[in-house]
Amino acid sequence: MRCPYCKSDKDRVIDSRSAADGYSIRRRRECDQCSRRFTTYERMEETPLRVVKKDGSRVPFDRNQIYKGMLRACEKRPVSMEDLDNITAGIERNLSEMFDREVGSKYIGQLVMDELKKLDQVAYVRFASVYREFKDVEQFVHELKPLLLNNSGHKS
Repeated sequence: MRCPYCKSDKDRVIDSRSAADGYSIRRRRECDQCSRRFTTYERMEETPLRVVKKDGSRVPFDRNQIYKGMLRACEKRPVSMEDLDNITAGIERNLSEMFDREVGSKYIGQLVMDELKKLDQVAYVRFASVYREFKDVEQFVHELKPLLLNNSGHKS
């Protein structure tokens, strides 16, 4: 590992521990040349997951797409960045456990909607309206009806 400060490749590991997600190792290193410390992460090499889009095209999975979509849906809502990070990590973990090579974008979108529904109903409806491409108010009302019934304590 090259030191990011002096570019020497002589260093030693002074601390190793599992990272927050449990799927990587965080290593604290000290450069033997300049004595500065830096952190590295070790992750298992995996076959990159590809997402099959609605039009049939395939693109590399990008966890930032999930995060950015949720961030837009949660704009001006009382949702912490930590919650969004945790949801994104959970969805990524779920996908890597369930799929080897490809996953449909519909499946990913449904996972995001399920999580947002538990987290913040306004964010859920915002995300669903974009993701499901509501064409008119009726589709919007159809999506809201179950939420309104659940919140009022009434059953249909």
